[in-house]
Amino acid sequence: MSELTKLKIAEARDALRKGDVTSAELTEACLSAIEGAGKLNAFVHDTSEIARRQAEVADSRIKDGDAPSMCGIPLGIKDLFCIKGVPSQAASNILGGFKPEYESTVTTQLFGAGAVMLGKLNMDEFAMGSSNETSCYGNAVNPWRRGNDDEALTPGGSSGGSASAVSADLCLGATGTDTGGSIRQPAAFTGITGIKPTYGRCSRWGIVAFASSLDQAGPMTKDVRDAAIMLEAMCGHDPKDSTSADLAVPNFEAMLTGDIKGKTIGIPREYRMDGMSDEIDALWAEGRKMLEDAGAKVVDISLPHTKYALPAYYVIAPAEASSNLARYDGVRYGHRAKLSQGDGITEMYEKTRAEGFGDEVKRRVMVGTYVLSAGFYDAYYNRARKVRTLIKKDFEDVFAQGVDAILTPATPSAAFPLGMEVEDPVQMYLNDVFTVTVNLAGLPGISVPAGTDKQGLPLGLQLIGRPWEEGDLLNCAYALEQSAGFVAKPSKWW
Repeated sequence: MSELTKLKIAEARDALRKGDVTSAELTEACLSAIEGAGKLNAFVHDTSEIARRQAEVADSRIKDGDAPSMCGIPLGIKDLFCIKGVPSQAASNILGGFKPEYESTVTTQLFGAGAVMLGKLNMDEFAMGSSNETSCYGNAVNPWRRGNDDEALTPGGSSGGSASAVSADLCLGATGTDTGGSIRQPAAFTGITGIKPTYGRCSRWGIVAFASSLDQAGPMTKDVRDAAIMLEAMCGHDPKDSTSADLAVPNFEAMLTGDIKGKTIGIPREYRMDGMSDEIDALWAEGRKMLEDAGAKVVDISLPHTKYALPAYYVIAPAEASSNLARYDGVRYGHRAKLSQGDGITEMYEKTRAEGFGDEVKRRVMVGTYVLSAGFYDAYYNRARKVRTLIKKDFEDVFAQGVDAILTPATPSAAFPLGMEVEDPVQMYLNDVFTVTVNLAGLPGISVPAGTDKQGLPLGLQLIGRPWEEGDLLNCAYALEQSAGFVAKPSKWW
């Protein structure tokens, strides 16, 4: 039974269509794997009854010959996606007990395509974090370990539960969201594939907002082909989201030829950062060679404003967060603090937010409120927006010179121990150094597992693509995946 959970989406789809397995069997195998993986703390809300009903319907659709690629595929859903009638807390106490009366567009599309929801996944509170240690559910744990070391490692964040669940074969794929690297960094830390599509490719409607001009949903899967299949089901124009692009969604899977002859791949010199491990540097050089061997032309490029990306991001993202999180006040839904006699509405707001929000969320709300305040708005927020425009122009200039994709490391290191960087938020923010530029410029980016470090932990490489050309980006990633031949899995200890 447990062998079924090791299937990839493409393999499961083919097996379901041939009648070798049913969605009900696949779903039960995943539910039983989840039950036995409590130590990973990846799944936080059980939706097994919904899953069984959805699997039954999927099996009927497959029997009738009406089966899209995702039909009958068991998935995990990040707790940021609103699911009608199911707790959707964004891993925050302030949303305790909240069950939406509506469904996010992305999950509506996945369920419409016949996908099965196994449960809601752990994450950093309101997607703020790079290690899944800010969750009201406790830490999600990486299924990988260093050699014979028993120390618990981070699965990355904010989509840490999604990454852990896919890597440990608890589900065949999972939804993630990426505001500054929250799909790509955890994918790299857990040896799986994660793609952040172009801003506007997936609807943000019904996904709890962190920073509205940066947030984008995407799939987290076991390989590039699965990412292509799942991404196609998640994309599409949504009139309910004003930033959703009215563009046709191509058949991404059909674009995976592995042929990248004649493609030009850029290597940005500014990504060679201080503090980057030698192993990451060596893997990057190896990735360059792999793409050259596959027939691509590899050129050195410059993205001169890269060094300002992290500070600009940590002004813009908290500013948008402080605005978005103002709606959590204890009035309409979620947690409300117990009030003392004589307390007015101001005290209710203060006590509710003090009790409901965790430290990292409070920190970012305060930073955001500060940079938006009179007297500091021009000094911080407006300057950060100007820097963002320059970063976007850097990429536009490079793409105008004929570069098709850009190869960079995904993270500055392999997964680190839980608790290691919590005391120093700046150290934690540095985890996003290779990923935030992609969000600031609204570009598609994908993390592909490409090797392991000397302690046996997975390392990822990132490819950045032209806007709206996810198919081309996935094909470059497919060629890299074929060359890297990464097949390592974590040894089961949970």
